[in-house]
Amino acid sequence: MRLIQSADELKALLADQPSTRACSCSLGGCAGWESLSEDRWPADQMQAVATLRNPELYEPTFEEHHPQGTRYDSAEAPVALKFFPYNRCELWRCGQCQRHLLRYTEFGGYYVDHRVRELSPKLDIID
Repeated sequence: MRLIQSADELKALLADQPSTRACSCSLGGCAGWESLSEDRWPADQMQAVATLRNPELYEPTFEEHHPQGTRYDSAEAPVALKFFPYNRCELWRCGQCQRHLLRYTEFGGYYVDHRVRELSPKLDIID
């Protein structure tokens, strides 16, 4: 899987993709990070595009980046590639609507929680 290492590289990948079409998949809006169980993930129509996780980093940081006072679950939060949770994400594309989605897995003491966020070109994407 292709490794995305910079904001410019991610922006270029998004610019080269077809425009989004209306989609009726089980994902919904996902403007902020949404918990999404495996039974709601439409695996048959999702295509893995790239990873944002650097394989040379054993343990990426859990530090978040919110320069404008946003929060983790905010729809306006920037996509900060070197910060949590983006530094643990894979990039997917829906085969129906062509929109891009970031996905990572949150591991807690006794649970596994898959989380998804739509990667909108309107978002601030930074390194």
